[in-house]
Amino acid sequence: MAQLARSAAPVLARYAAQVDREASFPAASVRALRDGGLFGLLVPEEYGGLGGDLHDLADAAQILAGGCLSTAMIWVMHGQQVDAIARFGTERLRKDVLPRIAAGEVYVGSVTTEPGTGSSLLTAHAPLNEAEAAEELRLERDAPVVTGGEHADAFLVTMRDAPQAAQHRVTMVYAARAQLRVRTSGGWDPLGMRGTHSVGLRLAGEVPAHQVVGGRGDFRRVAVESMIPAAHVGWSACWLGAARAALAAVVALARSPRRPAGLDPASDLVAERLARVRIDLEVVGAYLGEVVREVCARRRAGDPLDLPATQIHLNTLKVVAAESTYRAVDRLVRLTGLATGYLKDSPVPLERQLRDLRSASLNYADDRLLVAVGALSLADRAVATAGGAPAAYQPERS
Repeated sequence: MAQLARSAAPVLARYAAQVDREASFPAASVRALRDGGLFGLLVPEEYGGLGGDLHDLADAAQILAGGCLSTAMIWVMHGQQVDAIARFGTERLRKDVLPRIAAGEVYVGSVTTEPGTGSSLLTAHAPLNEAEAAEELRLERDAPVVTGGEHADAFLVTMRDAPQAAQHRVTMVYAARAQLRVRTSGGWDPLGMRGTHSVGLRLAGEVPAHQVVGGRGDFRRVAVESMIPAAHVGWSACWLGAARAALAAVVALARSPRRPAGLDPASDLVAERLARVRIDLEVVGAYLGEVVREVCARRRAGDPLDLPATQIHLNTLKVVAAESTYRAVDRLVRLTGLATGYLKDSPVPLERQLRDLRSASLNYADDRLLVAVGALSLADRAVATAGGAPAAYQPERS
């Protein structure tokens, strides 16, 4: 699976500057991922997919992000939706949709943002309604940010379960574009991640009841067991892959006879600055690997992921990866200087990578996750840090 990503990465790199400049959807790069079979990485083999797991997702995401972070993020978020369908979709939905995803025919977008929810994943305002046709559900909602939404063939949409339901009783439904009326609202001209083309959408339509994913009002379980782990692992891998590519480019430049004067590999100052970048990426890479091993092991054993310690590890991964990869590339910009690190036309695209990685701490805000980690820490009295650490010593109370 990593080899498939290595074959596609040069295509992503070829179009990365263009999609950033134009803030346009990377259609050619996404086509390469469709045609190369990577859209089906998380589709089980019985449905024609590659049968990969989150370890494979993380490996491929790092490689793809080295070519274009925007495209890699589009792909990871598609994979997040696929994982939810494969794990929580009805048998009929899986049989209908997963083979088409594996064949590269269906790109699934994510519709979880909503005006007024403050980006809270586990609440929804717009309600599902019973449609006039039997066994059908009617949905109508606005989404201010939908990654690649104008180009998605289908969507996973979160809705309040019913008009009278509480906002935390959320239902997820699969909706094909052909089942919806889709209208774009607003444009997309951000600082970074410009190729994700994350425009706002208004969706309205009717879907069969068998397209509910995870059961009525039970989205929290889908989020905890599938969408959050896939997102935090996939996003972190993307950010790490982009930062690793940036460091690799700077190291190659430092070893080149055409290196700038300030990038002398014999300089202790240069070595110290490179060391700080490398250490940041080592920490992220090691923690990513450990969290992926933990999640995959619990999945294989059929154990839930809702333990406080596991949730702490997943949230910590996202925060540490977001902060550390941005800091690493910022240090590379300072190390390489104005001409190499800061200009848009530099042969080393640090300027674009820095802008892209600035979004990492905002892509589901770190502040929210830190609050969650703090609250969960009060529930994890053993202080079970990642890596299978023994329970923390606690003196006996008299």
